[in-house]
Amino acid sequence: MVISVLETPIILRVIGSALLCLGAFAALVSAIGFHRFKNFYLRLHAATIGSIWGSVYPLVGSAILAITVEELGVYRWFVAGASIVAAFIVLILAPAGSHALARGVHKAKVARVKPCIADKLDPELCG
Repeated sequence: MVISVLETPIILRVIGSALLCLGAFAALVSAIGFHRFKNFYLRLHAATIGSIWGSVYPLVGSAILAITVEELGVYRWFVAGASIVAAFIVLILAPAGSHALARGVHKAKVARVKPCIADKLDPELCG
């Protein structure tokens, strides 16, 4: 099976649209998890999943879609590149920010986890 040059933009548009829909689904699942989870750390996990996959997938999808839009001319490569760079920055910085927030809350002993099974950083929080 050989894919012709004329079918390539259609395939890229389908892939880009699928990534946009996948990002919307990840954001929806994240919002549901944020609402249903009872613990601060679990809610932080759900929010991080939403911020990472709810933004990285659509950014990559929009980059792929921008490549297929002929009306943008030369600027389609700028839009695609900016989307890829933004996705990379979110992919690197969002987990670091989430970890810093969780570590700060744990050190301040603000959020307690019940039931607590084990806490190797501060055993007093489980007691």
